Amino acid sequence: MMFASKRRSILKTLSWRTIASLDTFLLTWLVTGSPTAGLTVSGLEIITKMVLYYFHERAWIRNKYGIDSKVKKVIENK
Repeated sequence: MMFASKRRSILKTLSWRTIASLDTFLLTWLVTGSPTAGLTVSGLEIITKMVLYYFHERAWIRNKYGIDSKVKKVIENK
């Protein structure tokens, strides 16, 4: 059993994606001067980066690197 649920990973994915997409929108608008370009770029990257982040998050949960040995024992015993 993992110490973080899939639901938690999905909620983290959605909250981070909201912040990151707003950043992409604003930066693209500032660079191009076009809010339409900002919406286009941020709209396209929302889906791809949510999927990539979710799998990245799940991979790090499986990876025990840097986790205290006492925590590892608790995780492994569940």
